[in-house]
Amino acid sequence: MSKETKHTSISTLGEFGLIDRLTKNIQLKNDSSVLGVGDDAAVLDYKNKQIVVTSDLLTEGIHFNLMYVPLKHLGYKSVAVNLSDIYAMNATPKQITISIAISSKFSVEAIDELYEGIYLACEKYGVDLVGGDTTSSLTGLTISITAIGEADKADIVKRSGAKPNDLLCVSGDLGGAYMGLQLLERENEVFKVNENMQPQLAGYDYILERQLKPEPRADIIAAFKKLGIKPTSMIDISDGLSSEIMHLCKNSGVGCSLFEDKVPMDLQTKQMAEELNINPLVAALNGGEDYELLFTLPLDDYEKIKNDPDFTIIGHMTEASEGVNLITTGGSAIPLQAQGWNHGK
Repeated sequence: MSKETKHTSISTLGEFGLIDRLTKNIQLKNDSSVLGVGDDAAVLDYKNKQIVVTSDLLTEGIHFNLMYVPLKHLGYKSVAVNLSDIYAMNATPKQITISIAISSKFSVEAIDELYEGIYLACEKYGVDLVGGDTTSSLTGLTISITAIGEADKADIVKRSGAKPNDLLCVSGDLGGAYMGLQLLERENEVFKVNENMQPQLAGYDYILERQLKPEPRADIIAAFKKLGIKPTSMIDISDGLSSEIMHLCKNSGVGCSLFEDKVPMDLQTKQMAEELNINPLVAALNGGEDYELLFTLPLDDYEKIKNDPDFTIIGHMTEASEGVNLITTGGSAIPLQAQGWNHGK
């Protein structure tokens, strides 16, 4: 028998004791992090760089379900999804601040577990935790993260630079995170009916990881530099491919032709979709939470990326008058609908 898990009430530490516990091992890695946790504000020194800042809010019951999301994974994911927004600007994340609201149902050990995941992500992506806040909550757990990154002015990529005839490209594969969520939701419903039933998760490690422990594409930003390319526009795929394409088109004042047969999907994504009678293309278009990068490149860069396994050319930008269309395998043009990802549904 395993020994009983220890549960220490947070009230035994108090707010300042908890902060000390969670931050005592921080060691700043980045030169721009002059002063971190422990004062009224962090001090950052960026000299001649452009600063990129983004915030994200995750709320229990809306963005995550602790019935099947381990706290360590949640901590990791909460950092990862924020860093993805920094990479989507072709920038490098350097610091984060984290604020949490916690209810009395969480023990000190549970919060330790959450922060274990947070620090793991910080370590992997070379990011410093430099501040934040803690408060009590009556309704569960809320996590708010602000990420701060840097880039040379010439390297910044916005959503607004795409031109007609630009190639539309995506990193990785799509729809996996959504299908991982559907699998977890299905098994959770079974568990509610019969707590003795073991979850049927075998063979689906990849899509479960896509949902529970997504990785922001720092490697893609490095690949751009290595290949000597700079996207004309870029966005991360948090709300589904169709929604993100619509954002690029709207901000850039262009149209788009997306080819159905070019959308990359993993075998596990297709298998799970078939098992649940879901069209895998719908998962890719509307599922969300893939945290891949969607970007446009000038035609001249085709030779540089055509054989790169990390990139897939899925379409091209058009004149705005042509609209935003999905080109089916049969050759029909269907106006793309931006349904996006509705958290908690």
